[in-house]
Amino acid sequence: MSYIAPLKDMQFVLNELANLSEISQLPGCEDATPDTVEAVLEENAKFCGEVIAPLNHPSDKEPSFWHDGNVTTSKGFKEAFRGFVEAGWQGVQHPAEFGGQGLPKLVATPCIEMLHASSLSFALVALLTDGAIEALLTAGSEEQKARFIEPLITGKWTGTMNLTEPQAGSDLAAVRTRAVPQGDGTYKVFGTKIFITYGEHDMAENIIHLVLARTPDAPPGVKGISLFIVPKFLVNEDGSLGARNDAHCVSIEHKLGIKASPTAVLQFGDHGGATGYLVGEENRGLEYMFIMMNAARFGVGMQGIALAERAYQKAVAYAKDRVQSRDLAGSSGPVSIIHHPDVRRMLMSMRAQTEAARALAYVGAGLSDLAHHHPDEATRKANLAVYEYLVPIIKGWSTEMSENVARDGVQVHGGMGFIEETGAAQHYRDAKILTIYEGTTAIQANDLVGRKTVRDGGAVAKSILAQVRATEAQLAEVQGDEFAAMRRELAAGSAALEQVVDFMVANIKSDIKGVFAGSVLYLKLAGIVLGGWQMARAALVAHKKLQAGEGDAAFLRAKITTARFFADHILSQAGGLRTAIVEGSAGVLGLAEDQF
Repeated sequence: MSYIAPLKDMQFVLNELANLSEISQLPGCEDATPDTVEAVLEENAKFCGEVIAPLNHPSDKEPSFWHDGNVTTSKGFKEAFRGFVEAGWQGVQHPAEFGGQGLPKLVATPCIEMLHASSLSFALVALLTDGAIEALLTAGSEEQKARFIEPLITGKWTGTMNLTEPQAGSDLAAVRTRAVPQGDGTYKVFGTKIFITYGEHDMAENIIHLVLARTPDAPPGVKGISLFIVPKFLVNEDGSLGARNDAHCVSIEHKLGIKASPTAVLQFGDHGGATGYLVGEENRGLEYMFIMMNAARFGVGMQGIALAERAYQKAVAYAKDRVQSRDLAGSSGPVSIIHHPDVRRMLMSMRAQTEAARALAYVGAGLSDLAHHHPDEATRKANLAVYEYLVPIIKGWSTEMSENVARDGVQVHGGMGFIEETGAAQHYRDAKILTIYEGTTAIQANDLVGRKTVRDGGAVAKSILAQVRATEAQLAEVQGDEFAAMRRELAAGSAALEQVVDFMVANIKSDIKGVFAGSVLYLKLAGIVLGGWQMARAALVAHKKLQAGEGDAAFLRAKITTARFFADHILSQAGGLRTAIVEGSAGVLGLAEDQF
């Protein structure tokens, strides 16, 4: 089975939860009419399902390979990438003045999901290029924008993000790559970067590396990092390609998953120095790179949702097809395994978590559009604060969720899930990297605690909780056991989350290690509660439509049932997480180092 985009759920979330109608009224977003959005999603689903998705499993078996400094990508990737960029998919959310479609992030988000669900390995080249475009749009000079952005959007070139070095993983203060000014506005760059996604490939004629490096007189630590454009081929003033730059791929990594995505070791300056161009001002490189990182972190969260959807679809298809054992309630012979209660439990868990994460991410994308396009400055600022609070949750919770969903997908397949030929194992292997790259779950959690919760005394978190409680009140107005259960668990979850926020704000100075011992659990708790909130909102909309006789009744009833499952099985974990965070640091920190 290949991939079929869940367009009905995507459209439901866009229209009913993420307020597409409001987003489409914002200045610069007027093209996002209902007809246009529907057409964009349908065409994207068709392209991804027919062209990209069939490449996923074969490319895992025959991945990209390196030879003599060059990388050959998996069979079909070059042709698929040509089709991808020629159809304009790289430019969905980028400005029309540079060749993009200029649509809101909210519209681009389901396109991102569909692309990554089709093939994570293939989609990564677009994800990194998106980040490079965002960084240059924000921090590049007018000349740099004119020279580099349009070829990135049209797919003539692709982009990379170069942070990590052998001695400097997450600690960017340890970056040693050097950039020496040449007196003519250029720099010579020297150093080694590792784990560079699509740092070398054969799908585009040039690669634009965005590289963190230090100038000779830079202050120590992260305050002394600058950002440089280092093209694979130098670019002439007329936009044509010039000489090969001194930036070379010396190897690619052999990985657990996403095998078809070439992860390069890049060497800069072994033959006299790689020519680089400063982006913005010296020593502000980390600030600029965070533009790429935040774009990529949201994108990786979407990868988690996408992979979870693909794993769920595969598990459902297998569970309907695989016949084994009699029905517990009695049957004349063996039945398909979807009739067995625990298989149902696993499938419902996969479905509910995926739908909750999708809803939260799409709502986040809508907030980003409001933050960038709303005419009122105070409204922009308020929406940006909520979006930035959600980004580490979207990245961290959605990717941890995808690993669990992919694991359950293998379990649904039983022994066949452990066999590579079925493809379920690939999703499990691919999922692992999502909790690691662009900042591990702990790094996302540290950001959520330090920058997004403690810094403002929990103000943004409390403002979101106020919205959750408004939904709790709406649930109380609807009759039925499903809505009573949702309200009960959402109320308990929001109370637990508020207690954790208060605990962290109150104890950050007196017991910083105790607070951060619970940081990942706090991120998980926030994801569960806010995901449960979105599921409850969805159930309320579904109920209202059913009462009015609108829409697909079976789809709407399934929404309510899935939301009930999420409340009973996922949201009900909130109290235990609260206990572990508020009272559990002694167990985390109690042993001396030599006791391990």
